[in-house]
Amino acid sequence: MAKVTIDVDLPPGIEITAYERYGEGHGFEVTWPWPVSCRCACCGREEPARLEVTSRVRVVRDLDVLGQPSFWIYQAVWHRCPHCQHRQDVLPPFKRKDTKYTYRFEQYVLRTLLGSNEEETARRLGISAETVARIVKQQLAEVRPIDPTRVITSVGMDEISLKKRHKLYVTILTDLSQREQPQVLAVEAGRDEAAGRKCLEKLTPAQREQVRTYRVDMGAAYNQACTALLKNAKGVIDRFHVAKLFNEAIDGQRKKNHAAVQGSADEGGTEGIPVVALGVSPDAATVDGGGSREAGTAVCQAAAPA
Repeated sequence: MAKVTIDVDLPPGIEITAYERYGEGHGFEVTWPWPVSCRCACCGREEPARLEVTSRVRVVRDLDVLGQPSFWIYQAVWHRCPHCQHRQDVLPPFKRKDTKYTYRFEQYVLRTLLGSNEEETARRLGISAETVARIVKQQLAEVRPIDPTRVITSVGMDEISLKKRHKLYVTILTDLSQREQPQVLAVEAGRDEAAGRKCLEKLTPAQREQVRTYRVDMGAAYNQACTALLKNAKGVIDRFHVAKLFNEAIDGQRKKNHAAVQGSADEGGTEGIPVVALGVSPDAATVDGGGSREAGTAVCQAAAPA
């Protein structure tokens, strides 16, 4: 029997205890250190944890593994308040309340939205468009603290569009210091310079001074925000944006210089024009249709070297 080893990058404190195939994806049974104290959601008192382990399991979506969705499976644990007897779930550290996906899956959805929209992202990830919109809303409402000791040397700033043909844009700031593991730092509504400044201002002055490169599109808004707040950084334009503008310029020149060809072609000889440029088979016998055989033979004779 063949064996495959899978390396899974886990958040601190999370351990995998078992693996099983989960439909068309992967199921990882995980555990984490349970809390020693809990605050009651009903009376607000914090007491030593009185945990009750149940037979129920919870399943949440995590990052894709080998191009297929993966899920974390964990055992439900309850805390019962000794004062009001209210029973509540012990929330694991890798997800927010009342969601069926991990924190890092939320960030993955945001990164997938770059250059796309919620319908395309939902179809690509196999989730609903409503889930994508809910994740973006949660990210916008969340007060995201950034560790002031975190060393950030490279950042990226881009916009995401939630709806096709709708002006619903969000600015996302990403830590690109480790390019293989990008991490979302801030999310703000809008795509103007003010949104870019709000994202960058969540970094401390010392962190902004440590940034050496920033990756943005060729628009003025993000470049102005980065130039003003990232004094020691240089801008890097993504190759995608450069290639897009280059192709648009070449296509514009093609249409301008060949406008006559778009309407009608001028008749003329083919002397000196290779067969490859004509796009006609050199074998006249393969040309079908009335009169086409003779035309193919004539083209081949004209294109033949003297």
